[in-house]
Amino acid sequence: MTAPAPIRVLIVDDDEIVRVAFRALLATRDDIMVVGTARDGRDAVRAAGEQRPDVVLMDVRMPVLDGIAATRLLTTTLTPAPRVVVLTTFDLDEYVYDALSAGASGFLLKDVPAVTLFDAVRVVARGDALLTPEVTRRLIDEFARVRPRVRPDRLAQLTARELDVLRLLAVGHANAEIAALLFISNETVKTHVSSILTKLRARDRTQAVIAAYEAGLVRPGAS
Repeated sequence: MTAPAPIRVLIVDDDEIVRVAFRALLATRDDIMVVGTARDGRDAVRAAGEQRPDVVLMDVRMPVLDGIAATRLLTTTLTPAPRVVVLTTFDLDEYVYDALSAGASGFLLKDVPAVTLFDAVRVVARGDALLTPEVTRRLIDEFARVRPRVRPDRLAQLTARELDVLRLLAVGHANAEIAALLFISNETVKTHVSSILTKLRARDRTQAVIAAYEAGLVRPGAS
């Protein structure tokens, strides 16, 4: 049986120490291959176009082109688009919400344990959102409070049941909890979530949650 191809990773950070350290750590895993590094957002966009990574580890604060703008370019101009994981020094950095809105699939603190880094790369590579429901809720509660509601019509295509599922998703419930609350099966929840992502053109659950808050379906602090 042929082993699956390794996950291709691009590391983007203006700090050479971070780039070298992350590259060395990831090189210890057989299922992960670092295909390049970049020191700013402009270099990241160029390198991603050439190397076609599956996952980009993206610093937010960089010269020339910051990580938010670079994330937006990578997730909207490349096909298939790489999954972006934001690297930040502080938990709930004020720029993290903007990066998630720009298309990132999650965020990591730069001092995470090696095993957490490896798991994060694998999680986003298979198409899942990196954020746990609890972290998603805490993050978006924090920053959605000061954001205006935008594009309420974005949810117009969703059915009443899909709106129910999205509302529960947005306040931090996992699939099994949603199934219990709505008296439906886990498979039905998965079907609804898949339909929601397709209709919203959301890359993952994180993007769907952001859409729910920005459209006013759920308000910060809701439970």
